[in-house]
Amino acid sequence: MSARRLTALIAGASGLVGGECLRRLLDEDRYASIVLVTRRDLGALAKPRKVRQVICDFDRLEATIDALRADHVFCALGTTIRKAGSQAKFREVDFEYPNRLATLARRQGATHFSLVSALGADRRSPFFYSRVKGELEDAVRAMGWPSLCLVRPSVIAGDRAEARPLERLAGHALRWAPRTWRPVHAREIARAMVATALRSPPGVTVIESRDVSSAA
Repeated sequence: MSARRLTALIAGASGLVGGECLRRLLDEDRYASIVLVTRRDLGALAKPRKVRQVICDFDRLEATIDALRADHVFCALGTTIRKAGSQAKFREVDFEYPNRLATLARRQGATHFSLVSALGADRRSPFFYSRVKGELEDAVRAMGWPSLCLVRPSVIAGDRAEARPLERLAGHALRWAPRTWRPVHAREIARAMVATALRSPPGVTVIESRDVSSAA
């Protein structure tokens, strides 16, 4: 008997990792349809036949709850404090939005949630960025997902549409660092996320930066 075909949902498809997840999912026959949850029209990204775009206000995500039905959810939402403009806005994008998405998708019956977190994520961290990432991990863990994947990359490598000079500089500086700190390509992160989702191991799977390639 052939395996049941699945529906995937991606938040953050316009970004580096989210875009790679979309490409990977389009090539994966197990997924019959892909829902893109986005704040703006993604144009050509939303054109493939099995893709459906849901344009919404993440502050009012509950209004689109009926569109959030999926088997597997891939969350690659994220920004920088510099781009967000303040710590409060950063927390809104990197904690409130993913937390709200996970809550609603779980309510709609999704069984696997895959989250792009960050190396050093810890709610007790003295660093604001790492603390927010850790708080989000804890919040999603508490939802009781049948299968949850937390990916904690170091600097994410790849061709970004937006300029992030500090990340680019850090990526060059860390190329020869120990594996724990080396940059990880967005393509490898996406491969690890999709491979884990298809296996859907019970409980929580944490993929540290040094293990992304092997998980892929």
